Amino acid sequence: MTHFSRVTFAAAAGALAAAPALAGTMEKPAPQPEIQTPAPAMTSTDWTGPYVGGQIGFGDVDTSAPGVSGDGALGGITFGYDHDFGNWVFGGGVDYDVTDITIAPGTDVDNIWRAKLRGGYKVGSGLIYGTGGFANIDVDTVGDDDGYFIGGGYEHMITDRFSLGGEVLYHEVDNFAGTPTDVEATTVQMRGLLRF
Repeated sequence: MTHFSRVTFAAAAGALAAAPALAGTMEKPAPQPEIQTPAPAMTSTDWTGPYVGGQIGFGDVDTSAPGVSGDGALGGITFGYDHDFGNWVFGGGVDYDVTDITIAPGTDVDNIWRAKLRGGYKVGSGLIYGTGGFANIDVDTVGDDDGYFIGGGYEHMITDRFSLGGEVLYHEVDNFAGTPTDVEATTVQMRGLLRF
């Protein structure tokens, strides 16, 4: 073997011997950061707009006159307008119910109508609210008279245009139709509303 060949062989052998050592000292590449996909933003139900619908339920009428009271079914129509202020919703509406309530032999409550204000707090797709306003109760043999009502309810959006809910109202009319008789009525109703 010539001197040149011995030098070349020694250099090649040294390079091969050093290769594993150099390979072991190399650092691993840093992992690439994961790209986080943002969660979809929560959308809130918008209650702003007019509505119209129907309601049906049960009513209990009591009076200060002995033995003059009764209960039965009632139902009717409702319409109004709500405005959404973020977490809070305020609005107004009108209800009209016909009733099947006999309070004495030959004496029936014919209908009840209301002009109402309401305000409530949004819970997801639902609305918990309080309501109150003007009420008129019509008794077929005596006539009609004005009073007030208060109550509350819950309404839930089934779609962006249709909601279902329930409502409990307490009504009071003092000295009904000029008589010394006071009238109280409690109604419990389910409501279905079409919104625009």
